[in-house]
Amino acid sequence: MSFLDRFLGRPEKRAAGSAEPVLPDLWFPRGPGNPENLATVLACVNAISSAVASLDALTYSTSNNTRTEAPNHPVARLIRQPNRTQTWPDLVEWMLASVLLTGNAVMVVEYDGAGRPNALTPIPWQCVQVDRLASGRLRYTVMAWQGVTRTLLDDEVFHLRDRSDDGLVGRSRLSRARDVFMGAAALQDYSLNMWQNQVVPSGIVSSETGALTSDQAKDLKQQLQERAGGTTNARRVIVLPNGLKWQAVGISPEDAEALESRKFSVQELCRIYGVPPPIVQDYSNNTFTNAAQASLWFAQNTLVPWVRKIEAEFKRSVFGASNPYELVIDMSSLMRGDYATRWQSYGVAIQNKILTVNEIREQEGYNPMQEGAA
Repeated sequence: MSFLDRFLGRPEKRAAGSAEPVLPDLWFPRGPGNPENLATVLACVNAISSAVASLDALTYSTSNNTRTEAPNHPVARLIRQPNRTQTWPDLVEWMLASVLLTGNAVMVVEYDGAGRPNALTPIPWQCVQVDRLASGRLRYTVMAWQGVTRTLLDDEVFHLRDRSDDGLVGRSRLSRARDVFMGAAALQDYSLNMWQNQVVPSGIVSSETGALTSDQAKDLKQQLQERAGGTTNARRVIVLPNGLKWQAVGISPEDAEALESRKFSVQELCRIYGVPPPIVQDYSNNTFTNAAQASLWFAQNTLVPWVRKIEAEFKRSVFGASNPYELVIDMSSLMRGDYATRWQSYGVAIQNKILTVNEIREQEGYNPMQEGAA
């Protein structure tokens, strides 16, 4: 499928695919059609991508059911500097933002002269075409930053997918719940137009004794602005002369209902991404209890699945399935719970000889306890 076909949303043709090929996802450009123009979408994407980007990533070797950190492995050096322009947190943020918005994140695995991975080059999803060959392998045709087209096989490409319909490409959550996204965007446009185009004064002055002249109306408006306008004059008492009456003007019931519907759209978009509303600063139905548990729920049910996908894709594309090395993203800092519960669990771990004191100190960021120290 050509890049123009993908941009125009035409049906995708593949060398070999499933019986029911996935509908092509819409590439969202910068501008009004970008889903990140919705604050909730932007907040959900930022919450997930920044949380995973903040976690430590380590390289381990496994042998005889034991695991040993390998800080000198080429992939460990790759994690410290994945390419010339990005740090590891930058790359992870880009990766997750891409997969959350388009359903896919693709990076080319670059190798040095000795065959060791030395760079991960991110490729925007609109610059990627995926085909299944007769052998069953996947072929990636990518357009690099310099405009050069490259053809790569699946073991040369890191491809993180959201849930796929055919095993070739992921499908974005916004395309699966397009009506929810379009409804939220329509409500946002309606609210914007309402405040931009609607004339909603704070109040109206009427006269029971007859119409005011143009000069009288102008003088009255100026006096009201001077005596009641601005924050310094808030709640001041104003006396209106000659039978004049003040009538406050509020928002219409229809507009109030539209604004209330926007609150519901926040919850709908949070459901799509699996993000608890308090994580994106929606505290409308919040209590102290569920706020305390929101972060732990977010880590266990939203972040863990993405972390496991990243680790598995690293194993497939960077290490190789038969390689004894693996990438481990350490989530212990997010899974530890509150302070009191954490130390109670440490006490149980020491009592049952699961962890040593120094292992616990390491997890908490302390230096090892010297031998003989009290």
